[in-house]
Amino acid sequence: MASPSLAASSISFQPRHALATSRVSGLKLVSFMNRGRNSLSFGLRPMPARGRVTCAAKPETVDKVCEIVRKQLAVPSEKPVTGESKFAELGADSLDTVEIVMGLEEEFGITVEEDNAQNIATVLDAAELIDKLCSGKSA
Repeated sequence: MASPSLAASSISFQPRHALATSRVSGLKLVSFMNRGRNSLSFGLRPMPARGRVTCAAKPETVDKVCEIVRKQLAVPSEKPVTGESKFAELGADSLDTVEIVMGLEEEFGITVEEDNAQNIATVLDAAELIDKLCSGKSA
């Protein structure tokens, strides 16, 4: 009986006496050692794709929004605030989000309509909307 084979660009196994995991081309490889015996079993499970976030907002806009959000929510300096930061994960409630939007309107000299404000969940969402409104204002 032919043994099953697995094709991949590179896989390396190191003997371990415990559960070992590693990533291979977007899959998670799980191997088990059976107390020093020569049997090895493993399974492959698809892992969710982790794409890069593409940012249409200017980096300086994102940085300024990060500053405003950090100040408004009193986020400690050791906690990172990035474009991917969600307001809710930073501790913002709905009133905090309204105050953040008001601070952004004041800082950038824009008016954010209520429909647009309800779609802002992350720093990046806010920065992209600000750039869009600022470019529309100058056109």
